[in-house]
Amino acid sequence: MSQDTEHMESTRLLQDLQSGNRRMLARGISWVENQVPGYRELLRALPADRLTAVPVIGFTGPPGAGKSTLVDRIIGEMVSKGHKIAVLCVDPSSPFHYGALLGDRVRMSNWFNHPSVYIRSLASRGSLGGLHARIIEITDLLKAAGFDYILVETVGVGQSEVEIAGLADTTVVVLVPEAGDEIQTMKAGLMEIADVFVVNKGDRPGADLFVRNLRRILSPDHNNGERAAEVFLTTATSGGGIDSLAATLLLSRSRDHKRKSWLLAERAYQLIVSRRMEQVSRAGLRQKISEALAAHDFNLYRFIENY
Repeated sequence: MSQDTEHMESTRLLQDLQSGNRRMLARGISWVENQVPGYRELLRALPADRLTAVPVIGFTGPPGAGKSTLVDRIIGEMVSKGHKIAVLCVDPSSPFHYGALLGDRVRMSNWFNHPSVYIRSLASRGSLGGLHARIIEITDLLKAAGFDYILVETVGVGQSEVEIAGLADTTVVVLVPEAGDEIQTMKAGLMEIADVFVVNKGDRPGADLFVRNLRRILSPDHNNGERAAEVFLTTATSGGGIDSLAATLLLSRSRDHKRKSWLLAERAYQLIVSRRMEQVSRAGLRQKISEALAAHDFNLYRFIENY
């Protein structure tokens, strides 16, 4: 594809997705995911005002915390207020073909055909951070497509999920009452990235006590006077506590200048690393390692130095 053709294709695609064409939006995301020629031209043409105006809300936390059910309820609250919502569900991947297992889309089936909701599952493709290698670019495409809020739910792989803080304007960490004994350990990772904590499954024993202890640990007295993250108690299966949580999330806005600079620097770092890793593929590595093993003197460290 020539540069002129790439330019025309990307311009047409951008116009279509800005007009609300869902099919073209899906195509644009596939362009970015698969690095189809012209995808960089498309990204460079994205309108700056949309990129800075649309809040991204990230949901993270350990497996089994009920993130998908919680997000499903939040979608309902936001849609009821007249907002258009895009949801990215980063699903666990098959270790063999790296395809998404699509578990989250099953839980959000009520919104598949709703005109104000767009849901896309992405495979983590082995990413240790619980995200997708092209999550930043895909999020920006959604911003350009006219959505009011973008919700991102991560795989739920544990402490390494802190990279969501480099993507989201508001980071929601979802916990369950049984996590009480693990709080001090979690402070070294997930606990430090949250703007909002949600203690879900609030109908379980000890939920109220856990919330009180969490608020005490997060208070300015315990955090060098810094602002304490908000804590909510919810029961997503019944909708308990969802209205107050959604009201807070609807106030999410892009960060102040200092925070925004940090956030964009994190995103720029991830994009630069991704760009420089484009020539490295797992399939290629497997093939070359398979060939190198035939020599019977294979050394992984010598191999990567010469790769």
